[in-house]
Amino acid sequence: MKKQKENLPAIKVSHVTKTFNVYYDKANTLKERIIFLNRNQKEVRKVLKDIDLEIQKGETVALIGVNGSGKSTLLKLMTKIIYPNSGTIKINGKLTSLLELGAGFHPDFSGRENIYFNASIFGLTKTQIDQRLDDIIAFSELGDFIDNPIRTYSSGMYMRLAFAVAINVDADILLIDEVLAVGDQHFQEKCLKKMKELKKEGKTMVFVSHSMESVKFLCDRAVWLYNGQIREDGPTEQVVKDYLKECS
Repeated sequence: MKKQKENLPAIKVSHVTKTFNVYYDKANTLKERIIFLNRNQKEVRKVLKDIDLEIQKGETVALIGVNGSGKSTLLKLMTKIIYPNSGTIKINGKLTSLLELGAGFHPDFSGRENIYFNASIFGLTKTQIDQRLDDIIAFSELGDFIDNPIRTYSSGMYMRLAFAVAINVDADILLIDEVLAVGDQHFQEKCLKKMKELKKEGKTMVFVSHSMESVKFLCDRAVWLYNGQIREDGPTEQVVKDYLKECS
């Protein structure tokens, strides 16, 4: 039974469709609802259309595509922030994600206190966090600011803290959205180097980025999403080449 479980993919997406309602002239007050009774119209926008995708354990996969193609929506579905209208997503392994900066952080508490809050969300005990605290602070490079309220942090500082926590929770699967784009060049390179190390350790990673250089540096496989569907899935070099050719 255990051997059978080990052979399962890390992530299996089966026939997943996701729609959102987009409202036009939406009434926000009772007065507006009465005045614009017949104008509260909506459009059902299909963001993902019958997606099938398997990511094997130990794979590092990039999701690429123009804005609005469904990349971030697919990551949010994988982490169960939102749910599909139809289809299923199965995750085999402990998962951590960096999708929205500051998610799980309380702005009025310090960076140090938020490390405890955020790491506990990922299932670590206080003793485990105590053991990793120095490593998290060192990686974040926020030593001089770690006891300041994080509402005083810049977006880059948020990202440093969030990334430092995420890589220290012993997850099997790491989902990363475009958050690395807000960091400075030095820290972006440091994060990519760390992700390369995690890849060598056999971690599974799904990486959304508009930086094709970062994608080629880190990922062996790329999935190109176009208009809510998979346009191409294959070796990174080839998929990126086709994507850039289409965009030029």
